[in-house]
Parts: sequence; structure tokens; C-alpha cells
Amino acid sequence: MKAAREQAISDSLANVAAMERTVVLDPAASVVNWTGVMLGVKDHKGTLRLTEGKVTIKGTEVLNGSFTADMSSIASIQDQFMAPEGSPQGTRLNLDGHLKSPEFFDVGTHPNATFVITSVSGNTAKGNLTVRGKTNEESVTDITVSEENGLIMVSGKLTFDRQKYGVAWSSGSKDKVLNDNIDLQIELVGKPAM
Repeated sequence: MKAAREQAISDSLANVAAMERTVVLDPAASVVNWTGVMLGVKDHKGTLRLTEGKVTIKGTEVLNGSFTADMSSIASIQDQFMAPEGSPQGTRLNLDGHLKSPEFFDVGTHPNATFVITSVSGNTAKGNLTVRGKTNEESVTDITVSEENGLIMVSGKLTFDRQKYGVAWSSGSKDKVLNDNIDLQIELVGKPAM
């Protein structure tokens, strides 16, 4: 009796792993962590909140999906060494306004960024990233899929060249050069659609 029950549980788990499941993302639990490096000075770090998305998985493999980030949430800056608020420059508020301005992500005109998967090979997904209204093919690498307490977690890394999206700001100083590459750590969390 016990062996039959354990076999039934094992078979049930195998059936779930073999099924394609669409995971609807929970915007409150999902996040994109970003890092931009100012060479010779420091790096800036923060988070972007997601507004919507879904991913289709089979076992621990991603098959397709898409998500949308709210660019106005770029204000979640996590830099450790910012000037105190009220200072003339170098504050979180200064950086937030700078990143949202037309010099950077032009959030007033382009409030969202999107990523739509076009193909998957192993733990790498290629897709179309749209930032500031410009779309280019990019890759999310090191994708992992895990499940805990009924939640599905999908994570991966994406690095994109900001110049391809019109984020062309320059400090004008050769000693304070903003790296063209922006690194993203994507953390998607959701539940399978019923």
C-alpha cells in the first residue's frame, strides 16, 4: 500500500514536470535589479517593478513569455553613497530625475520597457527588448526555474548596450565615463494559470 502511494506521488510529480504551464507573474513579487557603472567613480544600482508578464515553462525549461517593466519605478535606487537630500547634487532625487529625463530613459514619453521571448536554447532566451521605443534583439542567459510553496521563480541575466536604445548621455569627462552596458538581474515570480 505504501509503495503504491509513493509511486502515485512520483508519477504525479513526473506528470507535472512534463506539462507545459503558463505562469502569470505577480508584479508585487517580481523585480528587475539593474546596475550601471560610471567608470572611474562608482556604480549605480536600483530596481524596476514589473507591471505584467507571463512565462510558459515545461519542467525547469522556459519555452516562451514576455514581461513589461514600469520605467517610472527606476526611482528605487540602492546606491550606498548618495549625498544627503537637500544637497545641490548627488542625491537620490537628483539621480532619479536624471534617469527619468530625456537624457536617459525619457520616462515621460516611454513609460514602459518590454521583453518578448522569440526563441530559447538551453538556459538562454533570445528576444526583443524595447526601451525608449527602440527594439533590439537581446539574450537572457543563466536562466533558472524553481518552484516553492506553489510559486514558480524564473531568473536570468541580461546585459544591453544603452547606446542602441538612444540612452546616449555622456558626462563630458574622460575620467567619468558611463559604461555603455547596463546589467539586469531578472527575478520573475508567479503562479501557474488555472
